[in-house]
Amino acid sequence: MIREATLQDCPRISEIYNEAVRTSTASFALVEESLADREAWFAQHGPQHPVFVAEVDGEVAGWASLSRYQVRGGYRFTVESSIYIASTYHRRGIGLALMQRVQETARGLGYHSIIAGITAEQTASVGLHERLGFTKVAHFREVGYKFDRWLDVVQYQLMLEDAIDKA
Repeated sequence: MIREATLQDCPRISEIYNEAVRTSTASFALVEESLADREAWFAQHGPQHPVFVAEVDGEVAGWASLSRYQVRGGYRFTVESSIYIASTYHRRGIGLALMQRVQETARGLGYHSIIAGITAEQTASVGLHERLGFTKVAHFREVGYKFDRWLDVVQYQLMLEDAIDKA
């Protein structure tokens, strides 16, 4: 089940994110966030920048969000997507379901474009975005450093007015 997140979901959202911080290159954060950090992040979201969770048997298995892409007004029709799935729920279609909801919502809100920044080695995330019609628009070499190695970041973009659901 995909639903809009509530403040009460913040502990689990933070837990899922912190797992990525500790164990993967999906986030370049080096220190786990506090619950207060996540609640402040959540407060910056709302009807125009929603957060969604996927529940499996009553447990939040993953989350996705739409956030401001940039603060300047000229960027107001572009948003950035984020998605994190708990490792015990990988490869079950949860990411696909969350991202389809994100795309549907972004279209409904009148956004023109979604940007996704992905660590290049995160092949599952790259594949998911490509499956959903995102196009690679940039490849930044060695812009992140984590786990004693340099990491590339790729940016993917989905033009919503031209988006075709390829899933």
